Amino acid sequence: MDILLGDVRSLKQKRSVVRPIVAEVQRRFPAVAVAETGHLDLHRRAEIGIAVVSATAANCGEVMDDCERLVAFHPEIELLSARQRLYNDED
Repeated sequence: MDILLGDVRSLKQKRSVVRPIVAEVQRRFPAVAVAETGHLDLHRRAEIGIAVVSATAANCGEVMDDCERLVAFHPEIELLSARQRLYNDED
């Protein structure tokens, strides 16, 4: 997910916005892996990566959609884009 942060003027302020979002996703969805994965040197942008492993593609999609809604719900950020990739045992 590519995220635009609101009134953030430093990397310290960025961390104070992004870390609670990452922690909330981990708390609400303990079966996912989530981390800040990009735009580390920009103070108004963040990229959050989420990974899910499941027996079915449908369940992966549902969990990823739920995670996306949770992140997008935060009023202090704007979700610019979200992309999902599905890997299976043939990849």
